[in-house]
Amino acid sequence: MTSERGERPGAGSHSSPSRDDVVAEAARHADEADATRTVAPSVLAAVRASDLLIAAASPRIGGLGEPVGTTAGSLAGLAAACASAAWCVWNHLSVFHLFCGALGPDHEELLAGIVARREWVCFPAGAGSGVRGTAKGDDVLIEGRAAFGSGARYADWAGVAFAMTGPDGRVTRPPDLRFSVVRLDEAGVRVEPTWDGASLRASSTDDVAYEQVAIPGGRWAPWYGANRAQMLRDPDFGVIDPRYREDWVGLSDLWLGAMATGLVGAALDQVSSEIGGRKALMGRPMADLAGVHFNVGRAAVALHGARAAVAQGCATVDARVAAGMAPDVADELDQMASSAFALEACERAMGHLAKVLGGNGLREGHPFERRRRDFAAMPLHINAHEDRVAERMGRHLLGLELDKF
Repeated sequence: MTSERGERPGAGSHSSPSRDDVVAEAARHADEADATRTVAPSVLAAVRASDLLIAAASPRIGGLGEPVGTTAGSLAGLAAACASAAWCVWNHLSVFHLFCGALGPDHEELLAGIVARREWVCFPAGAGSGVRGTAKGDDVLIEGRAAFGSGARYADWAGVAFAMTGPDGRVTRPPDLRFSVVRLDEAGVRVEPTWDGASLRASSTDDVAYEQVAIPGGRWAPWYGANRAQMLRDPDFGVIDPRYREDWVGLSDLWLGAMATGLVGAALDQVSSEIGGRKALMGRPMADLAGVHFNVGRAAVALHGARAAVAQGCATVDARVAAGMAPDVADELDQMASSAFALEACERAMGHLAKVLGGNGLREGHPFERRRRDFAAMPLHINAHEDRVAERMGRHLLGLELDKF
């Protein structure tokens, strides 16, 4: 089956491209993705046929269970080629980790099936989302819409958090919050192409609407929302694999930082290569200008620090997972801090490179212009937003209770 979601593994003449092959294919279609606001079907097919979508899943459900740092490296390489494609893969890897932690051992068979078929998932649950559930026999009917579902047009499943309503149609008190997954090709599910951002144009960060969509009895779990990380740290709370005691937010932050370093690294390489053949005013070689030396050097120094922060953060998580240890609050804040630092450093690096290119870096069609637009979304993501991370870190250090969100 070939569609906007890409060819499924096993369809036609199936092959298993390497991750380098995926990066090369994404690079070939990066400008096209930006112009058409759609990741090319050949890129989606390459991702599905590779092992990327199952890289971070536990071997217990058929995944590779590879180190967090290895996945980070793959995402960095893909982001250097096409940030929109990388964003969708990153979102899948991050939220599938969340799905495994939230649904747990009781839904191991469902999750293993998604891994076996190398299916794609998304989780529209951003600001403005509102989904309600109504009991109908053993099933639940959900209604509403959810926002910011990155990768929704390319995905097979969407995670959905919803509040149950009583006979009067109102949300029950206390709230009965639940979580499930819904197939995106199910009757009553509609992906609405609402993403019109200048950044990550092909990321399909779209809304998903649910109209009387039936969730089979038992295919749901309690939704702990902002208390999720605390529950996962509890040794009495069942998990499929010790890696799922790591909250998805911290992992997504580290992988987001890795993507930023990949994109900025590609921009630095491109600018450094271009400068060698450029002339400044009066024909002076740009490579002779001290301002160019300073700004290229400062960009490189900032990028070096960002890469080191991400690498250290990933290594710490990998050591903890290998030891079967659960993180504590300080560990999770460290993950966020590593990412926030890396993203801020990358932002500085992009600013230095923009000074080198001047007005030419603003021209549409120049690789830097697209990369700068795509990068702009990264430090704004709520998981790693500098303001959110700094506020939480400050409260923790002062012994104050953390805001749940």
